Amino acid sequence: MNEVIMYDVLILGSGPAGLTAALYCARGGKKTLVLGGDRLGGQTAGIAVLENYPGWAGSGLELAEFMKKQAESFGAEIKFVSATEIAGDAESAFNILCDDGKRYVGKAVIIATGASPRRLEIDGARELMGQGVSYCATCDGFFYYGKDVVVMGGGNSALNDALYLADVAKNVKIVYRKGAFTRAEDVLRNRVSERENIECLFNTDLKKIAKTPDDKLVITTTDDQEIICDGLFVAIGHEANTDYLSEDIRRDSMGRLIPSELPRGIFVAGDVESEIKMQIATAVGTGCSAAMDAIAYLNQL
Repeated sequence: MNEVIMYDVLILGSGPAGLTAALYCARGGKKTLVLGGDRLGGQTAGIAVLENYPGWAGSGLELAEFMKKQAESFGAEIKFVSATEIAGDAESAFNILCDDGKRYVGKAVIIATGASPRRLEIDGARELMGQGVSYCATCDGFFYYGKDVVVMGGGNSALNDALYLADVAKNVKIVYRKGAFTRAEDVLRNRVSERENIECLFNTDLKKIAKTPDDKLVITTTDDQEIICDGLFVAIGHEANTDYLSEDIRRDSMGRLIPSELPRGIFVAGDVESEIKMQIATAVGTGCSAAMDAIAYLNQL
């Protein structure tokens, strides 16, 4: 029978929030294990050029790799597995079942599982995912060199995707249901307006997606217009990654966790936390705060 290792802190998620929490916990002398999900960095790993995190010039993945090495240098362990269940409590210790079939035991838990892109729920979207429909421009953009693509959305993520794809694709159309990009930063709106191969279709929404015999997409809008393209990139917001948690853990209307409502010994950081701005800088700040709270809690046991 395998020996059960007791950790001081189990951290769920390997994005900036989770890695920051790991750095602080490990540096604070606590035995720390990061259950990092299916890839290092979470959403940050998909950022090709990171411009708005102070003190860093490089990609999001490079930042995540740097943070990982920094946390490991103080003794934090990182395993790329995902939590499927949290059991136990502060009195008996928490044990977390993961998708590798193993359970990991700790005295405290920091949840930093972030958020995932909201899926497009129209006819054809699910069936064509990975066959022309994508949720990650930096992951899949290279498939569309010299081709025509559509980006759906109107926030910072959508405009960043469009700008990235404009360097790859022949033409980019941004489809947005409102009349202007009011949710996006001025600098991104200006860059989009300056690109000759980006066209903006406002007051437009999508109704269904289908494939043509020559492997193109036919996107039908709600006013029954058709857009023929090679690929559709969806950037319509995010949903918190909390499906693995029991229903008795309270969430807000977006599925995010409310710190004051969490059971004793459980802390939260990053995009999965309620009422914070979804930025790397705020994720790092909440990761630091959650770690310091967890350390204080452990020191009182």
